[in-house]
Amino acid sequence: MGLKLIRNSAWAAVFLIAVSVGVSSVLWYQQADVRTATPAMSVGGDFSLVDTNGNRVTEADFLGKPRAMFFGFTHCPVICPTTLYEASGWLQALGPDADKLTVMFVSVDPARDTPDMLKDYMSAFEDGIVGLTGSQADIDAIVKAYRVFVQKEDPVDGNYNINHTASVYLMDENGRFSGSISPNDEHDVAVERLRKLIAKAEPTPSS
Repeated sequence: MGLKLIRNSAWAAVFLIAVSVGVSSVLWYQQADVRTATPAMSVGGDFSLVDTNGNRVTEADFLGKPRAMFFGFTHCPVICPTTLYEASGWLQALGPDADKLTVMFVSVDPARDTPDMLKDYMSAFEDGIVGLTGSQADIDAIVKAYRVFVQKEDPVDGNYNINHTASVYLMDENGRFSGSISPNDEHDVAVERLRKLIAKAEPTPSS
């Protein structure tokens, strides 16, 4: 299935979800765009999380390369798998330049998303995407630092959904906010935005 077909199918599913559970809880997927909602200097900061191998990692481990960060959860019905499939396509389109970028998927559902659960989930996507989770305190801290909207819905038969910011955060090699990729951005637009982020991180050739 092509990425464009996945995108179209996903947004059709979002529409059906909106009809069945109420539009207000789904609008965040379409409207939470950090490019205009949040001042650049107030997004980001130190974090301490756990990778899919159970290793503790911090922001310092990722400095030196720009990164694209997406916040979601493994039980997400539509937006998260769609975005991760699209991110896999972005990395493929970047070719060798993909090694100059870190793509990160940060779980906002640490109660269910253990390192093992996240590792299994991430195996469906491009190998270059880093999955991160942690304790509830760890996730609360990074959500606050990155001004991520997270709203857990009431459980139904033990299951629950989490509404969350749908944009992909773009951070430069020094950990500074540099823009975002919106769910409405086309593939080529997203890839070009990533290319520019990578180019800014490369040293200027001496004359």
